[in-house]
Amino acid sequence: MVASSPASHKSRELILRLISAALLIPFALLVVSYGGPVLGWACALFAAVMGYEWARMTASPIMPVKAIFAALPLIAAIYFDPEVALLTAVVCSLIVGALHPANLREKVISAFGLIYSAGLPLGLYLLRSGDWNGQAAALILMGTVWASDSGAYFAGRGFGGPPLSPKDSPSKTWSGAFGAILCSGLCGLIAAGLLDAPRMPWLVAGICISIAAQWGDLFESSLKRRFGVKDTSGFLPGHGGVMDRVDGLGMACVAAVLILTLVADIPGLLGLES
Repeated sequence: MVASSPASHKSRELILRLISAALLIPFALLVVSYGGPVLGWACALFAAVMGYEWARMTASPIMPVKAIFAALPLIAAIYFDPEVALLTAVVCSLIVGALHPANLREKVISAFGLIYSAGLPLGLYLLRSGDWNGQAAALILMGTVWASDSGAYFAGRGFGGPPLSPKDSPSKTWSGAFGAILCSGLCGLIAAGLLDAPRMPWLVAGICISIAAQWGDLFESSLKRRFGVKDTSGFLPGHGGVMDRVDGLGMACVAAVLILTLVADIPGLLGLES
């Protein structure tokens, strides 16, 4: 039997990634375009899966409980306001931490996992439903993150070079990081044209989106290395788990919601007034 070469393995991985993306991207665009309960329930489903994946990654004995509680903040966001959703996330994290039958360290990890699993999809939902042009903001951010991921993938494999974070993710390179930022900056310029907004703020926004997404990706890579797993699950061929796929997107959404909420002039500067 002839062993498969590294090149054939990479080609197979790329094909699987493309197939998964071809199925996920239209679904994501559809539910984000609709917004409201359609997006909310989709995000709740993703949060439940991510809660399961966190429990799996950390070998938690309360896997079903974690999945159910991770979805509750999204359900609260659908029928109440963001403050209730955030309060629900905190209460649920305290509950799953208290239910974890281990020492204090494991309880804290379980509680943080709930916040992380629910927080990333909640960021997308709040971005779409905020007091600004949520549809444009969410769709542009999603496209920018996908461009960032693609730029990192192809630039990293095309140019190689030193790793971005040798300890946490040795496969990610500085060339990939710069390729990601370049693609995201171009997306920012395209967004400025579509919204008839100033170019420089959107150029900066595109770069910041890429940095937030890459940080989210590296953060999860460090978590997986800490717990000794390669993927959080095998739900998405070529990507691993749902958490592996949406880590950067979710972190960028959380950052965007915080900035748009806390800095009142930003929506107007980006042409995102509601």
